[in-house]
Amino acid sequence: MTPGNNGASTPEDDDPFGYLYADGQAAGATPPDGGGGYGYPGSVNRVRAVGERQYGQQAQQASQTAPTAQYAQAPQQGQGTYGQSHYQAPETFGGASTTRTPLPGSGMGGGGGGRGRGPNTKGLLIGAIAVAAAVVIGIGVAMMGGDEDPGGNEAGGSTPSADQNTEPSAPASKPAKDEAELPKIDAKTLRLEGGTTVDTQFDGAEAGGGVYVTGFNKVGAKVVWNVKDIEKAGTYRLDVRYGIPGVDANATVVVNGKPNTSPLNMKNFIGEKQAPKGDWEKGWQTTWAPVNLTKGSNVIEIACAEGNKCDAVLDQLSLSRG
Repeated sequence: MTPGNNGASTPEDDDPFGYLYADGQAAGATPPDGGGGYGYPGSVNRVRAVGERQYGQQAQQASQTAPTAQYAQAPQQGQGTYGQSHYQAPETFGGASTTRTPLPGSGMGGGGGGRGRGPNTKGLLIGAIAVAAAVVIGIGVAMMGGDEDPGGNEAGGSTPSADQNTEPSAPASKPAKDEAELPKIDAKTLRLEGGTTVDTQFDGAEAGGGVYVTGFNKVGAKVVWNVKDIEKAGTYRLDVRYGIPGVDANATVVVNGKPNTSPLNMKNFIGEKQAPKGDWEKGWQTTWAPVNLTKGSNVIEIACAEGNKCDAVLDQLSLSRG
């Protein structure tokens, strides 16, 4: 083509929308006329409706001889204008396939002619989220572990740093040695004086063999207990198990030759219903009196003195800490 109003010089210069611009309108560009033509006058028209292209005899012969050469051959100089060149669309060659071969990873399907999709942005987004989550978790773990040893020593066999004490800690102080158990004795083994004796006439005594001390019901009768190995001086409690025939009784306690100011109370504490008068077997009970002992050996006496009511029998004696 010659310069002027003969259309674009090359196909790539065609502007199908030239009629929209002032310079295109001045050059004679017109909108589509409904018959498939548009653009500059004399421009190359490459748009056809589906089914309108006719495959002529010459096109068929060209496809049988060397379609690839004709398709790829460029027009040479001196063979006429561009409009008279041997350029033909690919679909004019018989049997030429227009199906595209999908590239690996292009995302094209087997339908041919479909556009390849871009990178898998969804997968990249998921990966980025996973990385961000891992970073956040790592920061959280580091913050929670802020109380760990900054020197890097971990539990489970790590070597302690120089400023750590490798010596075992001092054991806890041992509990104080328990005081020796205070003595307990059956009355039958005591030293019996003033007419006291042993007997097993009625049941209920807890001393070995059910033996108890009787004959205590007259002035001057007594039992003597030599207590040894008292570790600490102080006030103790003298516990006495006794039996009465349902009536109250009492006696005098003497410690190291000094009588207590208050008598040993051998009252019928359980009452007449449980220990009725005259019933020795139901009258077994326990009483106590304070005694001041020195460290080492002590002599304790239970005596029937003037003013005491001594109608009772003696079963066991014991000491406890007051």
